[in-house]
Amino acid sequence: MTATLHNSYDLGGTRLPNRLVMAPMTRNRAAEGGLPTPLMARYYAQRASAGLIVTEATQVAENGTGYVHTPGIHTDLQEAGWRMVTEAVHNSGGRVFLQIWHTGRVSHPLLQPGGDLPVAPSAINPEAMSFTPAGFKPTVTPRALTAEEIPRIVDQFARGAARARAAGFDGVEIHGANGYLIDQFIRDGANQRTDAYGGDASGRIRFAVAVARAAVDVWGPDKVGFRVSPRSTFNGMRDSDPAATFEALAAALNPLGLAYLHIVEPLPGHPAIALQEGVAPVAPMLRDVFEGTVIINGGYDRDTGNAAIAEGAADLVAYGVPFLANPDLPERFRQNAPLNAPDMDTFYGGDARGYTDYPALDPERQ
Repeated sequence: MTATLHNSYDLGGTRLPNRLVMAPMTRNRAAEGGLPTPLMARYYAQRASAGLIVTEATQVAENGTGYVHTPGIHTDLQEAGWRMVTEAVHNSGGRVFLQIWHTGRVSHPLLQPGGDLPVAPSAINPEAMSFTPAGFKPTVTPRALTAEEIPRIVDQFARGAARARAAGFDGVEIHGANGYLIDQFIRDGANQRTDAYGGDASGRIRFAVAVARAAVDVWGPDKVGFRVSPRSTFNGMRDSDPAATFEALAAALNPLGLAYLHIVEPLPGHPAIALQEGVAPVAPMLRDVFEGTVIINGGYDRDTGNAAIAEGAADLVAYGVPFLANPDLPERFRQNAPLNAPDMDTFYGGDARGYTDYPALDPERQ
């Protein structure tokens, strides 16, 4: 029988009722101090019919913040706020992983404790924009981390993973994509270090593997995912040989027994993700190298998602904007029903509008 998006799936002992993953999406609706809110709990609970929810990126340290109103997982109050979210999702029958991140150089002194410079593997300005309390501001040249500081950041990820477990999550996803700190270490366009954390691919992936190992030490195997975006140029990223770099990373992650590898690589013509020119797709190679579950993400719809599952290109398919605008996306796909149109003006920040007010097919499930 040909597998489809609506087949169940065993994700390391977590039984998913379908193969649609709600992708992590920054929504900038956390309260002061990076606190999750009751509105966030409602938002995620509305989408509990996803096979798996991966939350918005959540900073593991105060200096890991890159945008206003993003949630954290490094204080007792933040942990309590997330517990409210996990209880709401579980009471609605869902499963949810917390995505943990550190934005590194994609930040601004206005977001840093004491107005300090953001940190990065190397002192290279990403030439991006950071969403600060004073509005969007150009990024600055960051401060390069010392070798002695790097294990402390690994420990921050470990403590964030432990708080996620205490808050009732079903697992964690490590954000190694989109030009944030882990991705900055992985790719040679951002990492020009000459010590053990730089140089060739084996050095540049060292930090990423250390973070993954630390999270697995907290959760055990099968409860930790890892997200990558090998060809994305978002936040000023590039690599001289993405295929070789990410092949090395996938191979190094295999012994850890991760729950999954989440690959962000758009379908041809997808307008939302800018890609490094002249680089062939990397996802098929990673599918062959990585020994565990593979999630793909990049502009899939109902038909292309079903085709990807049927062809064995991936085990699960992640959807971002479609889940944002359609809290009951699995049922809409099942019925081949029309989708709500997303309101781009409400994507980032604001209140319930464009967040928890998208209608479901069944009003009683809203």
